[in-house]
Amino acid sequence: MLNTVDWALLFMRVSVSLLLLKVHGLPKLLHFSQQVQVIEDPFGLGGAMTVSLAVFAEVLCPLLIIFGVFTRLACLPVIVLLLVSLLLVHPQWSLEEGQFAWLLLILFTALTIAGGGRIAAGRSVFAWQNSLQWSH
Repeated sequence: MLNTVDWALLFMRVSVSLLLLKVHGLPKLLHFSQQVQVIEDPFGLGGAMTVSLAVFAEVLCPLLIIFGVFTRLACLPVIVLLLVSLLLVHPQWSLEEGQFAWLLLILFTALTIAGGGRIAAGRSVFAWQNSLQWSH
């Protein structure tokens, strides 16, 4: 039986992932070549690789999180991206200037700790997989 925590985790997973996707991920994906020219490259990987890693963390990972597939694992690249942004790319930001990133960091870290909850496509995949393992 589902409880309020499951519904809250679903709401948090979907809302925070859609926010990241809309505000950061899709603009990078849709304007990839422009982003390559302007993105900060703190590790010297080159613009294309840096944007590709950002698109992975801000597009693919949020989609996995929305559907509840590998939620904890999918949160890790987002957390790393946010930490790099806050600590290396924009260390001069005040708390007020970085509040959006800090809030995202808090929410994705909470999802890493709590997991996606029981309302998740990933749970049905694993339940199906487990039923196959037990039937042997």
